[in-house]
Amino acid sequence: MPFRIEGYVIVSADGMLADAGHVMPDSLKFEGDKRFFEQALDRAALIVHGRHSHEQQPNSPKRKRLILTRKIKALTVDPEMPNATLWNPDHASFEQACAFADVASGTVAIIGGPVVFDMFMDRYDTFWLSEAPRVRLPGGEGCFVGVPERTPHEVLASHGMKPGAPYVLDAADDVTVTPWRPARGSR
Repeated sequence: MPFRIEGYVIVSADGMLADAGHVMPDSLKFEGDKRFFEQALDRAALIVHGRHSHEQQPNSPKRKRLILTRKIKALTVDPEMPNATLWNPDHASFEQACAFADVASGTVAIIGGPVVFDMFMDRYDTFWLSEAPRVRLPGGEGCFVGVPERTPHEVLASHGMKPGAPYVLDAADDVTVTPWRPARGSR
């Protein structure tokens, strides 16, 4: 299929994407990362996330999206968001969900949470890992299944991904984003 699959997450120094209440705290929000993320989603043909992940940006209502949920069986349009398709991966494939959402090509942005990231772990063309090294969220929600037992880097590497050069997103707080891509020949 002519899709480019990209993942996006910002994590604390301890690998968390949310606090203990499963909410992304303001301490994990940085203007540089926000701009990078928003620009990437504006270019994407489709956004994929779970019921608790949403980017809450001005262009959000215009974006086509798949929302993973176990509460439905058949693919259906979200009654609250006309550009969103509710998708239960136990009852329809990713390709079927894309067809239902009328998306046949382009970049697909996977934005979380951990179970959603995990579903695509062996399909990413690039996983953009933003890191906020000065933020800690003890008892928070790990960005991937298996975090904090393993670091986000270890999880990505265990799926044959290699890091590229990091880009600085917010120099004042040392926030960077690193593109992780499949090692040559691993896919």
